[in-house]
Amino acid sequence: MPDREPARGGGPPRRAERRSLPVLCLWTVVLVLLLPALVLYGQEVRPGAALALQCVVVAHTGTALARVLTDPRVRVVAFGFWLFCYVWLGLAALAMVATETYPWGFAVDPGTAFGAAAVVEAGLLAYSAGAALAGRRPDATPGAPGVLEPLLARRVTPLRVLLLCGLALLLAAVLVPAQGGLAVFFQSRQAVNEAAAQSVPGAAADQALAAWSLSVPAFWALVALLYVPRARGGDRTLRGLRWILLPVLLALNAVVNNPVSQPRFWAGTVLLTILFGTSLLRRPRAFRIGAVAVTVAVLTVFPYGDYFRHDKRRPVEVVSLAEQFTSNGDYDAFQQIATGLDHVRENGHSPGDAPGPPLFFVPRAVWPDKPEDSGVLLARHAGYSFENLSAPLWIETYMWAGFPGVVAFFALLGAVSRRIDGIRDRLREHGGTLAALAVPAFGFYQLILLRGSLMFVMGPLSLLIAVPLLVTAGARRRRPAPPPGGEFAGGRAGASAGSAPPAAHEPPAPPRVPVSAAWHTAPSPPSTGEART
Repeated sequence: MPDREPARGGGPPRRAERRSLPVLCLWTVVLVLLLPALVLYGQEVRPGAALALQCVVVAHTGTALARVLTDPRVRVVAFGFWLFCYVWLGLAALAMVATETYPWGFAVDPGTAFGAAAVVEAGLLAYSAGAALAGRRPDATPGAPGVLEPLLARRVTPLRVLLLCGLALLLAAVLVPAQGGLAVFFQSRQAVNEAAAQSVPGAAADQALAAWSLSVPAFWALVALLYVPRARGGDRTLRGLRWILLPVLLALNAVVNNPVSQPRFWAGTVLLTILFGTSLLRRPRAFRIGAVAVTVAVLTVFPYGDYFRHDKRRPVEVVSLAEQFTSNGDYDAFQQIATGLDHVRENGHSPGDAPGPPLFFVPRAVWPDKPEDSGVLLARHAGYSFENLSAPLWIETYMWAGFPGVVAFFALLGAVSRRIDGIRDRLREHGGTLAALAVPAFGFYQLILLRGSLMFVMGPLSLLIAVPLLVTAGARRRRPAPPPGGEFAGGRAGASAGSAPPAAHEPPAPPRVPVSAAWHTAPSPPSTGEART
């Protein structure tokens, strides 16, 4: 019998949408055959075992991305993961391995390239296996909703949102002048990095912490204010405050989260979270269209998005994808994995470095042997004069514990990601939930998280998770009404006195249901979760 899902706004359930096989085949051909052929067109390809294995990686990532783009469910987390893997570890790595040309000066021999492709594919297989196993688990187990479902069903509360807006404005009033005024936020990233390099030791880290403490609360204040649910008894006061605060927060985010001084990955996360949090893009068909548009933009627009990175801006020169992938340091993920393999061959694995990212907040004055940032470590190993480089999660976990570490980490990541996507898809009709707001942010922030290094991204990631948790509250669950005569009058009290058991016509206690089911069964009036003005 075909699956059915609740209709939007109540009413009889509608037939669940199914994946179109012809569309899936079409996207698979485009991503696995046509785009790789376009990347390699006109290049001097050097065949070998590394190139063959890299073609397997391209086929794996392209097929997985095609499945996400044609899935009848909304899978934001899976989309962010497979988009990064397909572009950075699939197409970009294919161009590098095929031409033996890499963005940075570190020489990667064919044997090391084969090992890097093997590490990548091991992580991808583990992620796919973990997601498949999590997908086989029933979506709703009566009486046992688990941990993630009640967490993601938390609702945005207007009072906490207003407090967050006040905090964001207060931080802006304090930190913007402390960092040099408004003009600093429209300088190029090159000027910002040079100023940080010339500062006293430790000042650069403090400056980065202050910047994220300003950017993340401002971002979440805007998102939460846009999608805070209206109050049951009317929201005239909230509507008036929203009209006042929205222009101010939009202007604040234009200053502190603009693509001039902020990395493109973060500016893109801010924009895409706002867009994919709308009620329109929470629908499966609109989400698929939006995901396709993002994929096209990443392939065609992102390479030229570093126009504001340098003080001296040169005219934009359109080049082939292969040249972009092999000359632009933004696509250095595969080369950094190869550099990490060479580092492990010389120095061995370092499991003692694993506690570094979770304990990133511990100062080095307290922890003198605190592990170095993996990107900095790899840059020093390669002999670069610059150290602001990536360290993808594949090589970080490999440096800790080899292939077992890679497999364990990505299997767990795949399982958790699949559960998060499933819960958000079931709650997609309910705006104002943590699932509607935070899942898109995490899904697109993965492009930063997967690129690494963990030591660099853990601070912003902690703020990205903690702030929405603080402005949401757990959903109230209604207690079932007691049977006629009271719980003890006709039940335990009578049984203790030796009386007969309760009458057969008394209704049994209603079964417990998970939070996601409670959204559909509770008789409370529906809430759109969107701002109404």
